[in-house]
This record gives sequence, structure tokens and C-alpha cells, in this order.
Amino acid sequence: MRFIDQLALFAPLDALAVALTFSAWAVLGGLIESERLKRPSVTILMIDYRRDWMREMITRQPRIFDAAILSSLRQGTNFLASASMIALGGLLALIGNAERLLGVAEDLTLGGTPTLVVEVKLMATGIFLLYAFLKFVWSNRLFGYCAVLMAAVPNEPDDPRTLSRAMQAAEVNIRAAFNFNRGLRALYFSLGSLAWLLGPLALIFGTVAVSYMIWSRDFASHSRRILLPPAQAER
Repeated sequence: MRFIDQLALFAPLDALAVALTFSAWAVLGGLIESERLKRPSVTILMIDYRRDWMREMITRQPRIFDAAILSSLRQGTNFLASASMIALGGLLALIGNAERLLGVAEDLTLGGTPTLVVEVKLMATGIFLLYAFLKFVWSNRLFGYCAVLMAAVPNEPDDPRTLSRAMQAAEVNIRAAFNFNRGLRALYFSLGSLAWLLGPLALIFGTVAVSYMIWSRDFASHSRRILLPPAQAER
């Protein structure tokens, strides 16, 4: 009963801010990964480049260059997975000692803040960090599958298995990249969700700022214009 009473300390604006945060996260993910949009995201534009990469790999001898690229991609997922796990561990430790944040929270919000309120707000960040960690780990594993498939591509371009296996490697590589990007978006929102410690309005502002940052990089960045095929460069 005491738990329910303390949850009642959250204002309706808190619920609205949290719903907005998770909705923005889900909607942005759907838009970025949608192949039906007239204005494709950087993530979608990179799909064709990844397929072209595997086609070019067929005739590249030796394939050390391709192995080096894949190794760098796996190192990136390893680093971010480790960073997410460390951040999640630190956050869980902080939730267990939330009293240390109460003094800071009281100064920032100009009022008393129950321990449970701080813990719940930190748990929202923990959800994003956990999701990011799981996505980075799965992405790393998919890049590993891609490496095996690349190694299984015959050296002879005329071998009937060559193109099909190269395309299998490309599709697995694409799925690995999708999961990597999902992990990155979760990390962005985990940082934005920390604003909830300052109140629901701060969370709304943080969500809008993070959402704009993610949207602009995928749909309105200079790098996107570079990636566009010449026929679509004006888009």
C-alpha cells in the first residue's frame, strides 16, 4: 500500500512525459527502418552499399580488406556493449543508494523528493541501457555470423554458390547494422531520460532534443546527401 501511495506522488504530466519518450523512441525507430518512405533514412540508404560491398568482395583478392572492415565493426559493437553494461551496473548501484541523489534532486526541484521517485526515474534510464546492451551484443553476434558467411564464399566467381553466399552475408550484415543502430538510439534516449530527475517538463524537453538529433542525422544530414545516388541527390 505504501508503494502505491508513493507512486501517487507522480503527476499526470510525468505519465505524459514518459509516454512521449517511449512513443518517440518507437516511432523514430519505425521511420528510420522503413523502406516505404519517399525520403529514406541513412540506415536504409546504407543497405544497398552493404550489398554492393559483398558483391565486390567476390572478386577482391585477397579479402583482407573486407576482413579488416568487419573487424572494425565488431570492435565498435564490443566497445559500446561493454560501455552499456558498465553504465547499467553503475545505474543499478545508484538505484540501491538513491539517497545520495536526494540532496541534489531537492536543490534542482526546489522540494522534497521521496527515494522511490528517484529510483523509478532512474529505472527508466536503466530500461534504455538494458535494451542497448542486448542490441549491441546481438549485433556483435550477427557480425560474427557475417564473418563466417564471408569466409564460406568460394574464391571462384563462377562457382554457383558464390553470389548466393555473398548475398546471405550481406543480409546478415544489414540485420547486424539495424541492431547496432537500435542500440545507439537507445543510448541517446537513455541520456535524454536522465532529464526526468529535473521534472517532467525537463524530460519532455530532453525527449524533443534527442528526437530531433536522431531525426536530423538520419533524414537531414550532410552525410545523407552524400550517400544519395546521383539521380536522387536533390532530395
